Amino acid sequence: MRQRIWTTSLRGFVTVLCLLALGSGVARAELVIRITEGADAAIPIAVVPFAESGAFPPGDKVSAIVQSDLAMSGEFKPLPPEQMLSLPSKRAEVFFRDWRLLGQRYVLVGEMTRQADRVSARYELFDVSTEERLLGRTSSASASNIRTLAHAISDQVYEAITGVPGAFSTKLAYITLDTANGQPRYRLQVSDVDGKRASIRLESREPILSPAWSPDGKRLAYVSFETGKPVIFVHELATGQRTKVADFPGLNSAPAWSDDGRSLLMTLSKDGNAEIYRMDLASRQLKKVTNHWAIDTEPSWDARGQGLFFTSDRSGGPQIYYKQNLDAAPRRITFGSRYNARPRPDSSGRYVYYVHQRDRAFNIARTDLETGEETILTRTESDESPSVSPNGRMLIYATKQGSSVLTVISADGGAAYSLPASEGDVREPAWGPLVR
Repeated sequence: MRQRIWTTSLRGFVTVLCLLALGSGVARAELVIRITEGADAAIPIAVVPFAESGAFPPGDKVSAIVQSDLAMSGEFKPLPPEQMLSLPSKRAEVFFRDWRLLGQRYVLVGEMTRQADRVSARYELFDVSTEERLLGRTSSASASNIRTLAHAISDQVYEAITGVPGAFSTKLAYITLDTANGQPRYRLQVSDVDGKRASIRLESREPILSPAWSPDGKRLAYVSFETGKPVIFVHELATGQRTKVADFPGLNSAPAWSDDGRSLLMTLSKDGNAEIYRMDLASRQLKKVTNHWAIDTEPSWDARGQGLFFTSDRSGGPQIYYKQNLDAAPRRITFGSRYNARPRPDSSGRYVYYVHQRDRAFNIARTDLETGEETILTRTESDESPSVSPNGRMLIYATKQGSSVLTVISADGGAAYSLPASEGDVREPAWGPLVR
């Protein structure tokens, strides 16, 4: 199906974009976490169940959410609570010899306190070998916002150990499809990174594609076919206000935000051929970024926010190209197969990730921009739509496992977990920014 995108027929191009959004089944409610593969070199850590003072309802426990977050990163291997020799809640109760006996490198302890509608968490992280306290804080939130508190603790623990900001407090955007009543119903949804607290932001009987986060996390740009053709909208998440920003004749697709949130890269075919443009959102002025007889599409800003990666078939088949700035000549990046598309660079500027075809399989691959080395990261056969976490340590993409699911892997491909919808198909993931 993907090969048909790269025909010279613009009508065929638009048709395939629409078909890529189609699926079957019913997509409802939250995504469901399923860890499918752990990393061999994962760091052993004990997240001890937090003690509780006050009345806490059954359900989400902060320490359980932290344990799940760290496991999802692929970089940590939490110790199951039933294997713990004791359940300390403060340093005086921590016997480091016991944790060394259990092979743990770090231990996190804490206590939850509830007063009226507020909860607070006091927590400490220790290096088991040196017995040094790496982290000691107290944080609070409303009783209805325990998951936000837990994700914030996960971020702090992750950064204290790795030196890299955690991404557990960020959000995901994705598209689901419901065909239970014989008519398609597309939904643009936003959730926590673990798939919880999902909320529907837009419903339509026509396809929704390519959600993209603004750098402040307050807006989504996406493509909607609700008018019978592809149109780019910007959606204010707090108010639900939607603004039509690109409704030119032909194709309007693949929005990508600038670092300052003031402009969008996009693919337009208003002059007859699919080219990449930059639009200033205040003035709606357009700058043509590519000018070639080939199809140029799927732009993505580089880590500096000055150059861009994009997909083009100017070499005879879809490949990844790079422009150091908007006026520079494009340089081809990928050579390893006849099909490489949907480039997504990481925040370090070291790697670019993309969809790679080998034989009949479509996998997620990355190229080291310093050495040119290409690495195939996934083992399934129908992978698409990669999106990199804002700290560059994880990658989410859509794949087929019976129905379409979202899968998260560590950036080196060493660990994975999947986020299938409770029913049906889910695809087109976009990882939100770090917002502090």
